[in-house]
Amino acid sequence: MPPKVEKEHLNVVDIASSDDDGDAQTVARKQASSLGERQLRRNISSPEMPQSSGPITPPALPSGETLDSRSFWKAGNYVIGPTSKPALLEGALEHARVHPKFLHSNATSHKWAFGAIAELMDNAVDEIQHSATFIKVDKIDIKMDNSPGPALLFLDDGGGMDPVLLRKCMSLGYSSKKSNTTIGQYGNGFKTSTMRLGADVIVFSRSTRAGKATQSVGLLSYTFLRRTGQDDVIVPMIDFDISGHWAEPIIYSTHDDWSSNLKTILEWSPFSLKEDLLLQFDDIGPHGTKIIIYNLWLNDEGIYELAFDDDDEDIRLRDEALREATTKVLKKTVELQSHISYRLRYSLRAYASMLYLRKFNNFQIILRGKPVQQFNIADELQYPKVVTYKPQVAAGSKECSVETTIGFIKETPTNVSGFNVYHKNRLIRPFWKVKSDGSMIGNGVVGVLEADFIEPAHDKQDFERSSLFVRLENRLKQMVHEYWKGHCYLMGYQPPGFAAKQKKLLANQHNNSSNFPAGGKQDSRDEQPGLDVPDVVMPEGDLASTSVDQLCEENIQLFMRCEEKAQKEAELKQTIEELEKGLEDMRKKCAHLSSLLESKQEPFGTRNYNLHLM
Repeated sequence: MPPKVEKEHLNVVDIASSDDDGDAQTVARKQASSLGERQLRRNISSPEMPQSSGPITPPALPSGETLDSRSFWKAGNYVIGPTSKPALLEGALEHARVHPKFLHSNATSHKWAFGAIAELMDNAVDEIQHSATFIKVDKIDIKMDNSPGPALLFLDDGGGMDPVLLRKCMSLGYSSKKSNTTIGQYGNGFKTSTMRLGADVIVFSRSTRAGKATQSVGLLSYTFLRRTGQDDVIVPMIDFDISGHWAEPIIYSTHDDWSSNLKTILEWSPFSLKEDLLLQFDDIGPHGTKIIIYNLWLNDEGIYELAFDDDDEDIRLRDEALREATTKVLKKTVELQSHISYRLRYSLRAYASMLYLRKFNNFQIILRGKPVQQFNIADELQYPKVVTYKPQVAAGSKECSVETTIGFIKETPTNVSGFNVYHKNRLIRPFWKVKSDGSMIGNGVVGVLEADFIEPAHDKQDFERSSLFVRLENRLKQMVHEYWKGHCYLMGYQPPGFAAKQKKLLANQHNNSSNFPAGGKQDSRDEQPGLDVPDVVMPEGDLASTSVDQLCEENIQLFMRCEEKAQKEAELKQTIEELEKGLEDMRKKCAHLSSLLESKQEPFGTRNYNLHLM
């Protein structure tokens, strides 16, 4: 879509929206008017934004800034100045205000930065119903105070947001997603995720609704709110009508209000010129949304929490990546760290590849210019088995059944295990270990299921601890034990209780052999027709020199022979039963024929007797 050139003359354009709320236009006008009045009453100082000199070197902090203010987990610790109670208009009711500190405390629900990124991906995936075909996630370089710094970019070609929807997006707790297929539902993900990744975010969105094309800009800046001492969350926004040949500002109250919002955006965003601000719409197209998160958080060492230079096609969590590179590990640990169950902790590409259960038909996640290849761990299982579970839902709820694919994971260390639990196609708990720590049962066993009958937590990294969740956990534990009991021998493990059975068998053999005189011999196979016992006993020295791999291979072969013998025995029993049944049928037929023969022979014998008398 060619860029719209703004006309010098400012016209007032009313908002028209296809949103279901009938009073949405009034709400948007009141919000914008109230925002403009508050902005005009405040004297906004010049910004001082942090600098960045590289991915490893700690960025230089501007005067007045400290490491604590740039570290996410300490950013909420600042002194609150005196607050003033705004005067109420005549006849107006008091309303609860939201202090800027709430933005930070609300974002702490995301313990993991990748969980915050996944929230923004979910918003784009939900836009598939509005013909979205991609979500781009990338790192861009921006300039603040003539100093470069990294920023996160999210760009999608979904339906976009009109002015009313953008204001609802910036509000707390509002969600228009009522479909059973959408991932978002709480109306809080955008605020928590953006504020978890950086101190500031600017949103650009284009949309066409009810025949009107609009483009909007909104700024949610924790830096602005904190440094100007605000005691309420203020979000400056400006809107344009682009239905015609010109980009005409949409003004709700006065031109001064609109200009005040624009001034705040230019002062506290990476775009100090209005022309640069409007150029950001060029790569959006006719509809879509662009999100830029800047002033990214630092870790405790004063280095950016996200690493962009370790891999040009990936975004990594620096602390996890450094821990992997610096730790001296054994060979098995290296193999474990190369597996996706470990890599998804610090590699966004690995995490995004497993984030959605079903593969998209016409949608791509493009990470740093390269599409993410979706990966389903269920396709990588050995000896897979599908187990159906029917949860006991509340009375009146629709009954459902959940299919769980379970099996041994291929070519990986045995300590990789657990269930990958999805909700509405979205990964909530990766490799959830339900078995007891230290137990060998379940080693290497991995499962995949979609549990839509339980609700995820707000950060979508766990589930609510409901009775349904507890019953699911118990069923999964049982599932692991049942699968392990029936399949562990295929991987060289002894089934539960096998050692005790083997010890009892050897004891019986010893007792039986002691009942025969010297030189006597009993074939133990006569006592155990289903098991071949070798006549030659391996010397202890040879047993000690045998490698673990050889023992495992021999163990597998023995178990396979046992299975074959058991199967043949079952087939023979079935054959015997069929023969016995056939024999019984033949006996019944013979008895029936014999009775018929006797009945025919009796009158013939009587007639001969009568003839003889004559």
